[in-house]
Amino acid sequence: MKYKFLFSIFVFFFIGVFIVLGGWQIVRLNWKLELINEIESSLKDKPVNLSTNIIKNYLRIKSAGSIDFEKQIYLYSLNEKGKPGFEVINPLKIGDKNYLLNRGWVPFDMKNNKIINTIDENNIIGILKKQTKANRFKPENDLLKNYWFTLDRGDIFKFTGKRFSPYVIYLSGKNKS
Repeated sequence: MKYKFLFSIFVFFFIGVFIVLGGWQIVRLNWKLELINEIESSLKDKPVNLSTNIIKNYLRIKSAGSIDFEKQIYLYSLNEKGKPGFEVINPLKIGDKNYLLNRGWVPFDMKNNKIINTIDENNIIGILKKQTKANRFKPENDLLKNYWFTLDRGDIFKFTGKRFSPYVIYLSGKNKS
């Protein structure tokens, strides 16, 4: 009799756990569908002027600004085919605000090559994305060698001496490096 009672408690406990997990999956599915809808609708819109619009995640923007090539950041990354290299990230001043500009991926041998610095500063078209927290399992950035694994805001301030918007501009179209 005692074992039937314990077995019943065990069964009801796991039924409750599975119901909670199923509910959590439905909430997560709705969150993902809303995020996908937000991204798709933003990407279909024409680029808007960054200085005259409300800043939001996945906003397609166009702007002009001053790119700092002296404080260029090389963030370790893999390209679509899994080949290692760097994402080239530059400080960008638009009006009185500072942004980080992700200009795209380059192979290791292009690091510090001036040829990658050809970009029209008067025609910057890209997508705003809110900067995410760094993964704590990644190695620390080497600021002296300009070899980065995360865009840690404290390290960026040490490297550039500037504070930046929480949004990163990802270049799109023909003006990528």
